[in-house]
Amino acid sequence: MEAQRAFARIFSIRHWHCVYSLAVTLPIALASVASAQQQQAPEFRVSNQYGMVHSTGPAVGLEELVREAEQNNPDIAAAQRGYEAATHVAGQVSALPDTQLTVQHFSVGSPRPFAGFSNSDFAYIGFGASQEIPFPGKRSLRGQVANREADVRRTQIESVRRAVTAKLKATYFRLAYLQQTLSILERNDQVLRDVQQIVESRYRVGQGNQQEVLKAQLQHTKILQEITMRHREVGQLEAVLKQLLNRTQDTPDIQTEPLAVREIRYNASDLLNLAKQQNPDIQAQLEMVKKTETQVELAHKDFRPDFNAQYAWQHTASQFRDSYMASFGITLPNRGRRRAELAEAEASREQANKQLEAELQRRFAEVQDQFVFAQTSSEQLKIYKEGLIPQSEATFRSALAAYQANRQDFQTLLSSFLDVLNLQMEYGRELADHESALAQLEALTGVKF
Repeated sequence: MEAQRAFARIFSIRHWHCVYSLAVTLPIALASVASAQQQQAPEFRVSNQYGMVHSTGPAVGLEELVREAEQNNPDIAAAQRGYEAATHVAGQVSALPDTQLTVQHFSVGSPRPFAGFSNSDFAYIGFGASQEIPFPGKRSLRGQVANREADVRRTQIESVRRAVTAKLKATYFRLAYLQQTLSILERNDQVLRDVQQIVESRYRVGQGNQQEVLKAQLQHTKILQEITMRHREVGQLEAVLKQLLNRTQDTPDIQTEPLAVREIRYNASDLLNLAKQQNPDIQAQLEMVKKTETQVELAHKDFRPDFNAQYAWQHTASQFRDSYMASFGITLPNRGRRRAELAEAEASREQANKQLEAELQRRFAEVQDQFVFAQTSSEQLKIYKEGLIPQSEATFRSALAAYQANRQDFQTLLSSFLDVLNLQMEYGRELADHESALAQLEALTGVKF
């Protein structure tokens, strides 16, 4: 009976999201066979050289990591600083041009400063100031153009934040899948080790053949190869997560929480409308259109002349009265250059409108694509959970019973066992892909699932 319970534990398979236990029995006759002298199969060990596989720390929730990334990610911080810098541009371009101060000195008979005051009525010293004055309305329009550019930078902060968050979530979901499937692979690797020993024992007593032993050894090595590949990918994903969180690479690795299926609470039409209203890339392009419209208005205003005001004071000798001079000038615009600037501004406006149209179509297509994928993925997950996995388990139990009674060959038993294992791993991969699709929809529309 102890051999029966041990063999049942060997073939116990747990799904990383839904636990499936396969209770099996083994005739007492096999207990004596299993206790016979066994030849050990070749040993292969998987070294943990690719980074974290099993974290000793507690599992970290996704929302906690998202908050950490929003606070520490350098790309988000850079976008925020860029916006802060852009907010100071309007005050620069809308200000009056710099005031110019002048000092004049006129001497007669000598290059020395202040020479000639005593012997010439033409020598003088003077001080003056001049100021360029743009046509009314130009300065405010330039400030509006700069503010529109700042608005573009502001929406880009949200765009960067959502991009970082979406990448973080996709990486987290993939890492959660790998960490759970690694446990499945390692557990079932031990199952195959024990099965391999049983097959070798049966072969020695004439109840099996050498091909079964070799097949068991081959499958054992294949699982070790899968474990090794997943070790490598886990290490790579840990590096990506730490980079997104702005952690150093020598910090403890991250243990994920088990994934759960989230429902899609919106239809395609709702998501498309939300994308149009809340997608930061679309909003940035809208702000760009407004900016180019203001630039067109400014280009029209530039056909108006600017002004120049000057004031000067002159002093000759003490016996003469000081003189004062004020002047007012007008700068006439070069109309040929202004027409070219207006044509450029209008063309840029049309370009911005077309770019907005293209951005809308691009984001709408992405929303529709991710929605269809998430919807069909939900149906696939239901098929796995309610159909494929239970059916594969029933097939495995049947094959195991037949193998125990010597009515089934080992290849059929191994094939049915691998069906269960592969379907469990496919379910986990499909769940990770489903959650990644929802994360992309969150980034595109701003909703929470």
